Amino acid sequence: MSRRFAEPRLVVATHNLGKLDEIRALLAAYPVEILSAKALGLAEPAETETTFVGNARIKAHAAAKSSGLPALADDSGIEVDALDGAPGVYTADWAETPNGRDFDLAMRRTRAELIRTGAAEPWTARFRCLLVLAWPDGHDEVFDGRAEGRCVWPVRGVGGHGYDPMFELAGSALTFAEMDPGEKNRVSHRAHAFAKLVAACFA
Repeated sequence: MSRRFAEPRLVVATHNLGKLDEIRALLAAYPVEILSAKALGLAEPAETETTFVGNARIKAHAAAKSSGLPALADDSGIEVDALDGAPGVYTADWAETPNGRDFDLAMRRTRAELIRTGAAEPWTARFRCLLVLAWPDGHDEVFDGRAEGRCVWPVRGVGGHGYDPMFELAGSALTFAEMDPGEKNRVSHRAHAFAKLVAACFA
């Protein structure tokens, strides 16, 4: 049986402000103060695992141990079928530059790889999200979410973050970057994972 969340404060183990805003919105209905790892000055641990859940566990447990508070971490990315699931767990790495992350560069690289492979459209893909809620005593709960769709080019929309302009949700004519933030928060991979988290630990 899942552990209930009963504490007044929760650390979100991310330095990504776009992700933090989404998580705050998804938990807005619950009486919990959301603190960010960045605001607390917590270091970002090395993500040395090769799976989403492995890296989410690293981040959640590091933040819980450092802060003495429960911590929530997500590890997420886009899996492109024609690229054998790449970039996947390395989604953020594809955006790394000497001057920080550049997701326009990452999306251009993804398209170039698709062209190189000769993959025919539609370029089916999915966003994955693994959430880990960890307590300072070492206990954790794990929740998985996904959103199926396809990669599009040229990219569309100015909202969201990361690969959102390149990802068109299945059954929709919109990319995540073209959606109203509230709509995206109802249908995204993170929303699906959060629905499971809330049902298990908050509801």
